[in-house]
Amino acid sequence: MGKEYSVQEALKLAIKAEKDSMDFYARAASIAKNERAKKVLEMLASEEAGHLKHFFDHYKGTDFGDLKSFISSPVDTKNPTYMKLEKAISEDMGEQKALELALQEEKECIGQYTQLAAGVVDPMVKAIFERVVKETEGHYALIEAEYAHIMGMVSDSDVDTFVRE
Repeated sequence: MGKEYSVQEALKLAIKAEKDSMDFYARAASIAKNERAKKVLEMLASEEAGHLKHFFDHYKGTDFGDLKSFISSPVDTKNPTYMKLEKAISEDMGEQKALELALQEEKECIGQYTQLAAGVVDPMVKAIFERVVKETEGHYALIEAEYAHIMGMVSDSDVDTFVRE
């Protein structure tokens, strides 16, 4: 059975996760050689910043300082997904690996936000988590399509074969 979170605990977790995702996408975009992939990754970084802002608007804690400072704060280089991205970059694996990692990240976020939404009583915060789940599912589909494009796949069935578990 999962842990029940207070609204503020859930928001704190979500803020940290969105910052990590935003930093991941910004870094992935910075190494993308394919212009289309770069634009997708930049758009995802921007959307993650938007999610972060929504959570920040409801967070009452002071752990993160103000929104602008937090968004521009250094990357958490100990974040496991970010570390995998840096390893892929050092091995010159490029946007293909970045997109594979992004798919994993989005899948984990969908699970995390679904669980958080189920445990939050405040209807406004619950609605935010539920909306972010829907947006994250959209991110997953977008990344999946871009991955298919990068890999030269021609149909969704190819995506099923090479990407989905």
